[in-house]
Amino acid sequence: MEFKVNSKVLEKLLSKIIPAVPTRTPMPILENFLFDIKDGAMYVSATDLEIALRSSINIASDENLKMVIPARLLYDIIRSLGETQITFNADGGSKLKITTDTGVYNIGYSSYEDFPEIPAVSKDKEIVINGLDLKKAIDQTSFAMSKEDMRPAMTGTLFEFTPDGLRFVATDGHRLVKYINKNIKSATEEQYIIPERAISVLSKLLDDADVKIYLSKSNVSFHLGDIEFVSRLIAEKYPAYSSVIPLENENKLFVNRDVLNSTIKRMMLFSSSSSKQVKFSISNNNLEVSAEDIDHGSDAVENIECKYDAEAMDIGFNTAYVNDILNHVDDESVVFKLHSPTKACIIEPETVKETEELMLLLMPVRLNN
Repeated sequence: MEFKVNSKVLEKLLSKIIPAVPTRTPMPILENFLFDIKDGAMYVSATDLEIALRSSINIASDENLKMVIPARLLYDIIRSLGETQITFNADGGSKLKITTDTGVYNIGYSSYEDFPEIPAVSKDKEIVINGLDLKKAIDQTSFAMSKEDMRPAMTGTLFEFTPDGLRFVATDGHRLVKYINKNIKSATEEQYIIPERAISVLSKLLDDADVKIYLSKSNVSFHLGDIEFVSRLIAEKYPAYSSVIPLENENKLFVNRDVLNSTIKRMMLFSSSSSKQVKFSISNNNLEVSAEDIDHGSDAVENIECKYDAEAMDIGFNTAYVNDILNHVDDESVVFKLHSPTKACIIEPETVKETEELMLLLMPVRLNN
């Protein structure tokens, strides 16, 4: 059979799909694109068994054909061509002939029968969310996902549907982030955990177009324009995160986010590589931030104006965690809600939109005497 396609159109299509092609796998079949040509359309799919991507373009073809083609080889060929018309010829054997005005390229292809079937997710329940709103929720929470496999549920981001809104939660046990989009309400409460790999790929695909989300017990499907993105879900129960959020943090420290973050970045240069400790000494409208690296004989201290009128307190944090949190608060001023040097601290933007809510929790570290 023969079909023709513009190189730039095909390159754009393949660039959307290739993130699902694994770089290393014990299953060579996964290193391919699945081409499914039927009824004047060409569907291209890829999967690593955890995530799958599928998209399509219209082509002029009188026949139907399915084949698997080496993904990175084909993608690199198409990208190197510049804009041109490409003619594909499949001989019914094992060679795919790619012809342009100036060259002929033959690559092997194989039967589609061993290619894994991409899960079909029921469309009984549809959730629609703006792509940029979803991206914001993911970007503000996903950094706190755990890197440890001991508790699989914490290696993903929780999507929790509630009557109050759609909650996004991530935690690694040292810090916890909860973001609520109050526009997406659900009559019933349901929890789904999206794996880290899927979150990472999804964030890069999102733009300002609406996203349709479909969920089953084992998979989630995101429809983004002409792309379908499918991911398995983590089949674990998410920790009861609400129980670790303190209710009695009555001492409030208001501080400029950029000023504090600039200070923290400098303290990271002076904190011990093992503890990464930074000390906050908070008194009446003054925040003294200090760090010491005993091994290298270096230390630093800075004073920052703040708003604080509660009892003076010394509390320690991990500099890298404070830096991460401040990088993910998009307000000029942040509020640290404190109770004692040994209890979890809540960090929030001073002002938030009516349609959202952001809460970041950080566990303190024991100060060196």
